[in-house]
Amino acid sequence: MKLTLSEGEPAFMNADIIARYGLKGGIDVPESAWKEIIHADVFRRARERAMYLLDYRDYSYADLVKKLMDNYEEDICFEVADDLAEHGFINDRRYAENLARKLCETKLLGEYRARMYMREKGIPSSIIEEALVPYSCSGAERAAELAERKYMKYFDPGDRQTTEKLKNALARQGYSFSDIKEAIELLKERFTDGG
Repeated sequence: MKLTLSEGEPAFMNADIIARYGLKGGIDVPESAWKEIIHADVFRRARERAMYLLDYRDYSYADLVKKLMDNYEEDICFEVADDLAEHGFINDRRYAENLARKLCETKLLGEYRARMYMREKGIPSSIIEEALVPYSCSGAERAAELAERKYMKYFDPGDRQTTEKLKNALARQGYSFSDIKEAIELLKERFTDGG
């Protein structure tokens, strides 16, 4: 709705905010109350923007704040993120578990690369470590699966140079030296078994 201030300037505000504060023509609003009304309206808009963003994908707390800061002041962004976290719309633990599953099971990334990606999303380290626990024992199997899917052109058990290329490719995907070594042994067994 459009409000006209005493100086003749127009102000546009949501009808719910106008109704909540009982704004109508000819009333006098003290400056402190006006600041509260403006804050409530900006908070409402920022919260609606956040809900719109969350409709399309999940966000971590830090990632959502960063995204909202493109359009709103920092204090409003944190206030909105706190409100959404309190109501369960954003949850870093749930977000981290889903992201770890996607990175480790679907994309077959190693723990190191998954951890770095999750840090970029603003997830706290303790939550990252919790989310990666289910994948800590299966690194070699995932590395071998990734190699079979994507890097078999680099693998020839008798050729040291192609094996080094495979090792380098798996290292770039975030696998540890021990996981790579074990994955190479798994691949050699499968290769010699005719699989």
